[in-house]
Amino acid sequence: MATRAQPRRWSGGRQGGVSIDVDRARAVAGRLLGGDRWAHVRGVARRAAELAATVPENDRGLLVCAAWLHDVGYAEPLRDSGFHPLDGARRLERDGWPPRLVGLVAHHSGASLVAAVLGLDDELARYPREDGPVADALTHTDQTTGPTGRRVSVPDRLAEVLERHGPGSPNALAHPVRAPRLLAVADRVERRLARLATAGVTGPEHW
Repeated sequence: MATRAQPRRWSGGRQGGVSIDVDRARAVAGRLLGGDRWAHVRGVARRAAELAATVPENDRGLLVCAAWLHDVGYAEPLRDSGFHPLDGARRLERDGWPPRLVGLVAHHSGASLVAAVLGLDDELARYPREDGPVADALTHTDQTTGPTGRRVSVPDRLAEVLERHGPGSPNALAHPVRAPRLLAVADRVERRLARLATAGVTGPEHW
C-alpha cells in the first residue's frame, strides 16, 4: 500500500549559515509582482511543493523559496540589465539571500543560454550554477506552469514563450539549444517522480 507523505509547513531552514524563510520569500514576491506574473509565481510555488519529494529533505525549503523568488527580476524597481534572472539575482544578493538561492534564481530555466545571446553570460556567471535535483525541480516547476498559473506541458510552455517573445527574440535565438536542455530536465524530474511512486511515496508537501 502506498504511504502518503505527511504534509508539512516549512520554516525553511538554513543555507550557508543564512536563514531560508519561505514566508519571507512569498511576501517579497507578493510585494514586487502583480497580475499574471503573480499568478504564474503562485502556480510555480504550488508546483514546487508537488515536486519537493524529488529533492533532499533539507533542500525542500530552498526549492520553494526559489520558486517564489524566481521571477522577481521582472519587477520594475529591480530592472537593470533588462534580463530578469540576472536582475533578480542582483537584488537578492544585495538583500542578503543565501548564495545558493541567488544562483538558483540566476540560472533557472536555462537562463545562461539566453544570457549568451544577450552578451550577459559573464555577468550571469558571477553566480554559482548548480546541476542536480533542486535546479532541475525549479526549472521544471517554471516550465510546467503557464503565464496565468495553469499547469501546462513543457512543449506547450516552450511554444507559448516563442509566440509571446517573437521569432527574433533572445529566447527564440537560444531555443535550438535551450529546448533540448529543458526537455532533458523534464525527463530527469519525471523519472525521479516515477521512482518515488514505485516506492509508494505520494502527495505534495504543504507550504
